[in-house]
Amino acid sequence: MPFDRLTSRARRGWLAAAVGVPVLLVTALLTGLALTPETDPTARQAAPTTSTPSAPANVEQVPEESMPPAAPAPAGLPVITYDPAPDGFPDDPAALDTTPLTEGLHPTRKIAAYDAPGGRPVAFLAPTISEVEVTMPIADRRAGWTAVLVPSANRKLAWLPPGGFTTVPLRDQIVVERRKHRLTWYRAGRAVRTWEVSLGQRGQETPLGRTFVLGRTPPPQDVYGGVDIYALGSVPDDPDSVPAGLRGAHIGLHTWYHDGELGENTTNGCIRVTRSGQRELLAEVRPGSSVVVVEELPTPPPTA
Repeated sequence: MPFDRLTSRARRGWLAAAVGVPVLLVTALLTGLALTPETDPTARQAAPTTSTPSAPANVEQVPEESMPPAAPAPAGLPVITYDPAPDGFPDDPAALDTTPLTEGLHPTRKIAAYDAPGGRPVAFLAPTISEVEVTMPIADRRAGWTAVLVPSANRKLAWLPPGGFTTVPLRDQIVVERRKHRLTWYRAGRAVRTWEVSLGQRGQETPLGRTFVLGRTPPPQDVYGGVDIYALGSVPDDPDSVPAGLRGAHIGLHTWYHDGELGENTTNGCIRVTRSGQRELLAEVRPGSSVVVVEELPTPPPTA
């Protein structure tokens, strides 16, 4: 279900753009709710490592004269929000790579995002999206620059020059196989648990590629089984294919009030898991962790 703007816990509630209850009960399979700021200190799992302008954490040391300079960013560039990200970011060349992304990046101020190291500034990344802290998986490093997965976009990267962010370790990864309707949770590269899932129906398929857990939101209705929802960084590949009330929504990872459709393609693009599975993921997997959707893994995970 869509939430065109995010709000903090203090302002939790439905926005005027949210769908009505009749639509919600039938097609509320995309995430459009108010994200919940993190309040559980145990969910952080590790203290962030502060980067510096000269040497961000774990970045190869590049002589200053060989590091492509960052062109000044015009003040009027858009800021990436929950709305679809602006065009101009490069494709993720490893979109279907299931190699774990083990480090996340959190902006500590508004920073410019570029289309290449030393390239053109496209938009700004802010520390929060409507007061919710944002951590993006680091996908690549080159010549002193850092590439992250772009929020509110599918299979896109943003390149960032040094400075203005901290890094945090990411120990978890979620891999979803569309053909097998299978979700596998990995920790430190090892498969921990596997669940059968429901995925997007024909024409509204769950988008392929790498994305990440953007944030957590409380369930708006009983149809979600009383369990919080994870909003992902991805959006429908064809925004016009979803019902009008869901336009602008993100793909979600959530449960449902019954398990009768597991293993089928019945959602508007979201990933639907069992209640017990969703509770376990919520307890263990922090925002910023990567999610990869593929057609099928070459070898089934040992938990399958």
